[in-house]
Amino acid sequence: MTSTQIIKYSIDLIAVLLLALGIKGLSKVKSARGANRLAAIAMGLSALGLLVDSYISQGVSTSALIWIAIGTTAGGLLGLITAQRVPMTAMPETVALFNGCGGMSSLLVAIGVALFPVAKSQGDYINSSIETISITVSVFVGAITFTGSMIAMAKLQGWLSTPSWTKSKIRHAINIGLACISLIAIFGTLQGSENALWLLIFGSSLLGVGVTMPIGGADMPVVISLLNSYSGVAAAAAGFVVGSQLLIVAGAMVGAAGLILTKVMCNGMNRSLISVLFGGALSTDSPNTGSTSEGEYTNITACSTEECALTLEAAERVVIVPGYGLAVAQAQHTLREVTRVLEASGIDVTYAIHPVAGRMPGHMNVLLAEADVPYEQLIEMDVINPEFPATDVVLVLGANDVVNPQAKHDQTSPLYGMPVLDVQEARTVFVIKRGMSAGYSGIKNDLFELSNTSMVFGDAKKVLGDLLVELKELGVGKKH
Repeated sequence: MTSTQIIKYSIDLIAVLLLALGIKGLSKVKSARGANRLAAIAMGLSALGLLVDSYISQGVSTSALIWIAIGTTAGGLLGLITAQRVPMTAMPETVALFNGCGGMSSLLVAIGVALFPVAKSQGDYINSSIETISITVSVFVGAITFTGSMIAMAKLQGWLSTPSWTKSKIRHAINIGLACISLIAIFGTLQGSENALWLLIFGSSLLGVGVTMPIGGADMPVVISLLNSYSGVAAAAAGFVVGSQLLIVAGAMVGAAGLILTKVMCNGMNRSLISVLFGGALSTDSPNTGSTSEGEYTNITACSTEECALTLEAAERVVIVPGYGLAVAQAQHTLREVTRVLEASGIDVTYAIHPVAGRMPGHMNVLLAEADVPYEQLIEMDVINPEFPATDVVLVLGANDVVNPQAKHDQTSPLYGMPVLDVQEARTVFVIKRGMSAGYSGIKNDLFELSNTSMVFGDAKKVLGDLLVELKELGVGKKH
């Protein structure tokens, strides 16, 4: 083994260890920020190791390295600017975009190696066969990941609605046809046909569009998680193409983590992956008719922020349930000011986190962490549910389907069987909403009509600001 190879393998080993530690750290909110930095350093080391090996061992020209450096700098700056400017409400779209970029990168690497192959020595048939298979997998999965992610991003951003033809069974015939075209192209690509390679790119790209287009907004978080897994698979295949052991390991880790996350999301929504992909998912574009009108609510109790403040003043234990409405209103910092006042008065405050609250896994955790909410106050659904009967006040902020009692009691409801937060068990529930509109499922929320529930109508940020003023006027926060 040459000294160059020793350096490269050492760099790869360090990068793999850092990547493993980074992924492990992402499992907890408290360590997620540092873990993300470790993973970024690992990826930087992996690129450095590959460039060192390419320059010294394979004789890559200096001009090629300059172009690589230019591309790396441009991409890094673009990523940095995007990360700094993207609002929390657009985080799911950003994740979808990054997934698509990962898929496109793997796709371009595979196309480049396929069109400009490196000369092989005699007897290297096994390695050549592995490379061909890897190219095929990378092209197929990378193209699906890219186009599927772009469709997901466009739908979440509101740029694209679900076409009417995708709601009929004809979409299955179209997708099956595209899958058959891709399968034929795969066999042709394995035989070394360049025309088959282009057909594979065309078929798999359209297949990504065809599979993602019919999926509604409610199921989009599951799709993003699945596409994240796809990007890992494409990266692992690209690792075989370029001979990078680290890329193989990293891609496999991302692929496995994405699949696990997809399973968690499906469990949290009481949905099977098959029903999400092929069964006509819950859609914001076509909510259940007759379920969203305000006239269906006949026993709504509305209250003012003053009444809410008086109830909070007398409470000993308060649970906050954050939802997407909190993120849209950018009210997390105002919420933190309210809870600081309550805590200063000796009131126990915790946050109930549903696994699919918001638009992606961990959305609420990141949103609250941005407002400096202590990590230990973020309580998962399974832990917090038994504590609701002993809770004085629950404050629901922009959450809807994840607190709907229909999921437990109404077998005819589309939500039936979905794990939800049992907020109705608390003594008093305040729901802060702009109006009586339905959630992503498009159905009525029975929580709103319960005798212990009061609605506080208005923008979450304004309502919380008014609530903060009322609490201070009552002297809350000055008792201790």
